[in-house]
Amino acid sequence: MPTPSPTPIGRARRDPALALAPAVSAPETVDVLGIPLAHIDYDGTLDWIDAAVARSERRYVCVAATHTVMAAREDPELRDAVLAGDLTVPDGQPLVWAMNAFGAELQDRVYGPELMARACERAAGSGTRMFLYGGRNQGALVQLAYNLRTLYPGLQIVGGYAPPYRALSAAEEDEIVRQIDRARADVVWVGIGVPKQEKWMAAMRPRLQAPVLIGVGAAFDFHAGLVPQAPNWMQESGLEWLFRLAAEPRRLGRRYLRYNPRFVTGFTRQWMGRRRALRRTP
Repeated sequence: MPTPSPTPIGRARRDPALALAPAVSAPETVDVLGIPLAHIDYDGTLDWIDAAVARSERRYVCVAATHTVMAAREDPELRDAVLAGDLTVPDGQPLVWAMNAFGAELQDRVYGPELMARACERAAGSGTRMFLYGGRNQGALVQLAYNLRTLYPGLQIVGGYAPPYRALSAAEEDEIVRQIDRARADVVWVGIGVPKQEKWMAAMRPRLQAPVLIGVGAAFDFHAGLVPQAPNWMQESGLEWLFRLAAEPRRLGRRYLRYNPRFVTGFTRQWMGRRRALRRTP
């Protein structure tokens, strides 16, 4: 786990001097099936988030698994939302393997639940103000906030909202904007799943004052203790999907059985195409 930053990042937007903090340059990306994935690790991602908060830049981060990449090939709105994001990190181990096959040298993925945990640990020392948008219901959201505050004493969770399982009305959208802005949130964690969270961030980004929005999907359920995480060896072996499928077959069966084989096929074609192009290069 990283050491909490001594700089009061969460107060930077109220202190003009801190807003002059240097920006972290955008990382290089690797194209995997049309999605530019950042060549970045956990610390680099956390530094990028802190810099955006300190400079009051309006950004959003997509945490992409293979499901995100493949669904974006069928859903133009999702694809546009991901491509409009400021940083897309590889959440899935197969994406790391694909990036490395194309020349990257990543040692690990940037797994959404772990990114959230490390960010909360750092924020407990830095003062970054967190807002939670998502969760199965309000009770689950309260449990999530309690667990995070217990694990990271001093963490400032300044608000939360569990949206209904339907499209929000214009009045409801206006109200959530008011809630987040009144809370003076620095980072809004969005846990409503793919593709809803990416589309929500793209639509709401111009309306919200909070500098950074981050879509982390199932991280809310994991940290609330509602869903178990796969053992480390399964995560490192790229078998987390199998663990989750066994735990929630009705909800996740179609996703994995549909997209996993298509990802393998699509990646193989892309890899072979690159190989042919390299052979033709004089």
